[in-house]
Amino acid sequence: MKISIVIVTYNRLIELAELLESISNQTVPPHEIIIVNDAGTSIVPLVELYQELPIKAIELEDNVKHVHARNIGVRNVTGDIIMLCDDDDYFTERHIEQVQKELEEADFVYADAEIVSFELKGATRYPLARRPFAYKYDLEEMRKFSTYIPSGSAYKKELHDQIGLFDPEVHNYWDWDFFLRAAQVCRVKRMPIASVIYAFSETGTNQSADLNDKRKQFLRKLCDKHQLGDLPIKNFFVLLEEPEMKQREAKTKIVWNGQPLRSRLVEPKEVIG
Repeated sequence: MKISIVIVTYNRLIELAELLESISNQTVPPHEIIIVNDAGTSIVPLVELYQELPIKAIELEDNVKHVHARNIGVRNVTGDIIMLCDDDDYFTERHIEQVQKELEEADFVYADAEIVSFELKGATRYPLARRPFAYKYDLEEMRKFSTYIPSGSAYKKELHDQIGLFDPEVHNYWDWDFFLRAAQVCRVKRMPIASVIYAFSETGTNQSADLNDKRKQFLRKLCDKHQLGDLPIKNFFVLLEEPEMKQREAKTKIVWNGQPLRSRLVEPKEVIG
C-alpha cells in the first residue's frame, strides 16, 4: 500500500512546517508527499529542512485557487492511496499506520479530529482551546451537514477514475461534494480516533457580505447538484451546539497530548554552560 499525501499550500510556511514535522514523526512513512504551492512564497527552503521526507514540490506560477491546485496534486500521484491534508492541520504519530489498517476493509477512510485554536509565538503555534470533532457516520445526515474533514482522509486513487476530480464549481464545498460522490461508490469507514489536529478558530470566522454571497452561490450549486434542498448558511460553532448535531456526536479516542509541535523552523534554545 503506497500512500501519497497531497497538500495544497499558500503562504503558510510555519503551519506547513508543523505538518511536515508531524509526518516525519509517523510510525509508518508515506510513499510520497506532493506539495502544490499555489503561487505563494517559495517552499523550497522548507523542503530542504526535511530532506529525509519523499517530498515532490510543485511551484505554480499563477494562483489557481485551492481546488484546481488540489487536482494538480492528484494528477501527480504515483501511489495507489491518496491522503489529503490542509497545510495548517497535522497528524498524531500513528495516524498513517491506523488509516492503513482501516483501508484493509474499506475504500475510503476518514478520522475524527480535534478542533484547535492556536496562538502564534515565534515560529511555533501554541494551542489555546481544543474540542473533539467526532460524529456518527450516517449518509442521510451527511446530506444535511457534512462532518467529513478531508485532512487525514485516505482513499484509493482509482476513485478519481470513477467519479472524476474535485469540483471547482462548488469551491468552498468541494470536500462535501467529493464525499457525497465518493459515498455512492465506496465502502466508507469513519475512524473513531481523533488523530487529526484541525486548526480552526471561533474568532475571525465572520466574513464580508460579498464573501457570504459567494458562499451562498456555491452552496446553491452544491444543493442543486445533490438535490439537498434549500440548506442555510450557519455559523460553524453555533451549528455544532444545535440539538440535532448534539444527537450525532460520537465517542472518540483522544490521542493528542495537547503540546505544541515544534518544527525545524524553530531556532534551537541557547545552551547555557
